[in-house]
Amino acid sequence: MNRFSKMAVQRLATVAPRFLPFAEAASDDLPLSRLLRLSLFQVSVGMALVLLVGTLNRVMIVELGVPASLVGIMISLPLVFAPFRAMIGYKSDTHKSALGWRRVPYIWKGTLLQWGGFAIMPFALIVLSGQGSAEGAPVWLGQASAALAFLLVGAGVHTVQTVGLALATDLAPRDQQPNVVGLMYVMMLVGMIISAMVFGILLENFYHAKLIKVIQGAALVTLVLNVIAVWKQEPRNRARALAQQARDNDPSFTEAWRHFASGPNAMRLLWVIGLGTMGFGMADVLLEPYGGQVLGLSVAATTKLTATLAGGSLVGFALASRVLSRGADPVAMAAWGAAAGLPGFAAITFSATLQSPEIFVLGTLAAGFGAGLFGHGTLTATMRSAPKERVGLALGAWGAVQATGAGIAIALGGILRDVVMTLPAGDTFGAATPYFVVFSLEFLMLALALIVVVPLLSKHIYADVRPPQAGRPPAE
Repeated sequence: MNRFSKMAVQRLATVAPRFLPFAEAASDDLPLSRLLRLSLFQVSVGMALVLLVGTLNRVMIVELGVPASLVGIMISLPLVFAPFRAMIGYKSDTHKSALGWRRVPYIWKGTLLQWGGFAIMPFALIVLSGQGSAEGAPVWLGQASAALAFLLVGAGVHTVQTVGLALATDLAPRDQQPNVVGLMYVMMLVGMIISAMVFGILLENFYHAKLIKVIQGAALVTLVLNVIAVWKQEPRNRARALAQQARDNDPSFTEAWRHFASGPNAMRLLWVIGLGTMGFGMADVLLEPYGGQVLGLSVAATTKLTATLAGGSLVGFALASRVLSRGADPVAMAAWGAAAGLPGFAAITFSATLQSPEIFVLGTLAAGFGAGLFGHGTLTATMRSAPKERVGLALGAWGAVQATGAGIAIALGGILRDVVMTLPAGDTFGAATPYFVVFSLEFLMLALALIVVVPLLSKHIYADVRPPQAGRPPAE
């Protein structure tokens, strides 16, 4: 950890706790300076998400002239690894190391994958566009190299985030885990906001050499941030290393997953996560065009909607962290989040009938707030539903369902809008008709999530049992 980074973290940690969200997450064993340093891996994840979904989306279509359909395919490729997050978490749970490490080796592997993807990405994109010196290059070469770059970054992001959250859970006392989770996601939002501003400034005057510098600079920043984040975080445990080497009968992933799935209402909780995530996610790419086409908002006004949605989520995370750290039920928090989303999407829908941008903004804020409560509640409930030896598997399952649900929701929202526009009844309510269909489906998804979650509100879903031994069936 270099002197400048160490001084910055220490200076931030000296700010009065009342001015820092989630400062209550600190403890004697996990001081705020160490916690802030650990959260830097979420900053690198936020930077990667902005670069993939935001900056490169526009650069590939506008400056490089890549067809939008091909851009959509490339950006969706990182989601291929989302279902494997449970496997990644399980591998970090059972990793055998001579030093007794479990999490650090996988965070390092994910960092190298992310770094490698960014390192080759700008050259791949230029070849894909067929511009400049890449003119005349084989089409398949650009497509294959760009696909490889996006796949590497996606694999790295999913690995780093899954195992990084598992490491944070290992280090945090149980009663402070909600605050730690909140801090981690706030830092991801901070990373996204700062990265979006920096990328926007650096790529204002676009040319190929600058694209190479910016993306490879992101690769270097990823490497530096993640190394600083994990430096001396996971203690070397020689006793655990010896115990791991002596234990040759760890359950396979299939057995561990079967045991996790057989836990108290584990699958029902995953259904809640999937339905709620899809309920909140379909509108992500439609809010800005809805505001522009239906309410006549300017580009500047619709651009602020992203900040409004993120601001609502931030408030939701902050409130959920404070309430959950005082012993509240995380499943109930998730239910309140889904319930908050219902009036939010109702307000967004009725803003077209009333032609009221103010109601539209309030609805967007309520939807973001509900998403923050829901995300924090489901993540905390998942963490507590697994025994300590299987935290990585549980967090991987949450991440797999959440990321896959979000990806399906975004794609489905855009497809439904385009399909409804081509139907004879596609203009029944004017330009708002296709959006009404998507918002109504989101409303239905959240209502279903509430119905599915109700039985969990009266049951103790948190497991505290040992994982099964290999060859033995999971406990009933």
